[in-house]
This record gives sequence, structure tokens and C-alpha cells, in this order.
Amino acid sequence: MSRGSGIIPDESMFNEFKRQCLSAENWLNKYDKNDMEVWVEVAPLSTSTSNKGNFAKVHKIKCRMNIKDVSAATMNDVLHDSQYRKSWDPTMLESFDIARLAPNADVGYYSWICPKPLKNRDVVTLRSWQASENEYVIINFSVKHPKYPPRKDLVRAVSLLTGYLIKPTGPNSCTFTYLSQADPRGSLPRWVVNKASQVLAPKVLRSVHKAGQSYPVWKAANSPDHKPWLYPIQSELPMMDPAELSIQRGDSLENVDESSSRDVQENEDSS
Repeated sequence: MSRGSGIIPDESMFNEFKRQCLSAENWLNKYDKNDMEVWVEVAPLSTSTSNKGNFAKVHKIKCRMNIKDVSAATMNDVLHDSQYRKSWDPTMLESFDIARLAPNADVGYYSWICPKPLKNRDVVTLRSWQASENEYVIINFSVKHPKYPPRKDLVRAVSLLTGYLIKPTGPNSCTFTYLSQADPRGSLPRWVVNKASQVLAPKVLRSVHKAGQSYPVWKAANSPDHKPWLYPIQSELPMMDPAELSIQRGDSLENVDESSSRDVQENEDSS
């Protein structure tokens, strides 16, 4: 992945992300209901057979929904507004912005709840974004921050390239695509992958859609003119030299073997 000079993403990285969002090659549809689709990547046979053993696998999932009652601009605001996220993200444990790196880039922390009995995960990511009349793009990838090392109570996962592509289809409608390419630092059991694509991903997408429907009213009562993701001069985050960050590689982190973990709820349902 090209990042031009330094760690801040360049145009080629945004283009590669958009290409993956729109590509149909090597994707298997796992969910298709109510204007929402979810795919998981199917690795080519030549590479899938070489990933056997105890190596951590990269999990790649793509979700798309056609939103008929919320504008692309509003959905973009929802994803950026960290104060509002606390009210709609069903899997979030903790989330906060750490520092600003450029007018359209920052670094932040996010931790989330995993299905029991798996350990919860966290990430430190560099996030960058682009906005135009035709589309909104947000991408992130994992970085090492000197003040936020891995925690003992959480598994530090790795985002290789994750983000959102939002394209207007009308003044109050859009297509909303989420793509995640991540190394969860663990040999996850098959039920986790299935649950993520067939249950958890649709649940999160429904939550973010609902959040978009409610956002204009909420924002009108909560600093309606404060949108530092659109107006960088409004940002209150401290500036940080991007050179202080480095790419987080998965092989430098603990690998947790959870392949034998069984779904607690699944066990309860079958008993």
C-alpha cells in the first residue's frame, strides 16, 4: 500500500480502497436482505492452501446498503462525530481521538466487544478522509503510538485497510459501503466468521443507518456548527508529527489461539 512521502495516505491508497469496495472478484455473498448485502473474501485456491497451520489469518469483509432516507453528507458526519458514536455503536467499548496529523488525518483509539468467550479487541489507527460532491471516503490502518501500547486486558488487533465509501444517489439517499481487512491476532473459529458476516455486520449497519436518521435532530442540539472533519480550523486536538508513528505489523503482536472456543450462546441454544 502506497502512502507517498511518510505515513499519511496518498491518492493511490484511496483509489485502491475504492477499487476493492467496487470489485466483485473473489467475494462470496453471505447476506442479502432489505437493501443490505454482506460479502466475505474467498482467497484464491493457490493461497488458501498455504495458510494452514498456526498463522494468524487476515479476515476481509465487505458490507453495502442502499439508504433511501439519509443523505451521503449526513452519513459521513455520523461516522466522524465521535461524541455521537457513543449513542449508536453497539460493539464499542471505548473510542477517542488522540491527535491531529494533517487537515484530513488523525490518530485514534478504539476497542470493541467480541462474541463470548473470545477476548475483546482494540486498535490504534491512523484515519484519513476525502470529501467531494460525488463521494465521501474514510480509510484507516493500524499504527504504533508511543503512548498507547497493547493492553493486557485486550487483544491488539491490526487494521490493514478498513474504511467507508459513501456515494450519493439523490439529495436524501446514498449507497454506503464498509470494507474491513483486518488481522484479529487469533485463529478464529468458523462460527465467529459466520456470525460476523451473517449477524454482527448487518446489526451494525442497521445501527449506523438508524443513527443517520436521528443525527440531524441530535446535532441541532449539540454544537450544530462544530464539524472539524469538514472545517479543520475547528479541531481542538493537539498536533502530532506523523513521523512519531510507525505501521503496526501483526507479527510483532501476541497471537491468541481461540480456534477451539465455542459460541456460548450457540451452546446454550443447543442445550
